[in-house]
Amino acid sequence: MNLNELITAIQQRSTAHKDSGLQKNEIEACLRSLGDVATEQMKLETGEIPLPGLGKLKAATRAARKGVNPATGAEIDVPAKNTAKFVPSKALLDAIA
Repeated sequence: MNLNELITAIQQRSTAHKDSGLQKNEIEACLRSLGDVATEQMKLETGEIPLPGLGKLKAATRAARKGVNPATGAEIDVPAKNTAKFVPSKALLDAIA
């Protein structure tokens, strides 16, 4: 599914839930705003974004570790880094089981 397909699917669902439905430009603006807010929140050490019906996005830190260069087989140091982690909700896990 691409962005346009997602927007169309949301528009169809919103029309089913209320009389007027949402316009595609409103949905796109909402999705882009969600991305902006999520980016700002994830910069915080305790950043956590709830995604109703889906789960949560959480800020996480990957520890430094030893790795192997696949081309040469040489051992390399992989530094610690911040990353995002998705934690699915129980409802989502049950739906795909």
